[in-house]
Amino acid sequence: MRSVIDTGVLVSALIRRQGTTGEVLRLLRDGQFTAVYSTDILVEIIDVLGRPALRAKYHIEPDDIRVVINVIRLRGDLVITTRKVTACRDPKDDKFLEAALAGKADAIISGDADLLVLNPFEEIPILRPAEILARC
Repeated sequence: MRSVIDTGVLVSALIRRQGTTGEVLRLLRDGQFTAVYSTDILVEIIDVLGRPALRAKYHIEPDDIRVVINVIRLRGDLVITTRKVTACRDPKDDKFLEAALAGKADAIISGDADLLVLNPFEEIPILRPAEILARC
């Protein structure tokens, strides 16, 4: 299964490693599905996880960030987005839709209401982490 993973899911995976989102990251690491990602998504992940307040509050170390990025790069498929999408009520989330289209993703994994309200987006289901776990 080819899936775009929203940044919030990955942040949550580092904060709640034993939870549902942590399991999504473990399945990705174990090769149970392929992460579809764009450069814009990778930049956002690094930016969000690197925020000093977030790192301090949740004890996220630089090595944790490197591990997440390396897992995505190892178990993922970097896509070049060619179609500009303006469908999401939060324009910053359009990058996930663009990557899903460019990478012919089977799903988008998100807990973000701004994305979930679009389910499905052009026949691509937008699933909560628990829903993707049920499919893997």
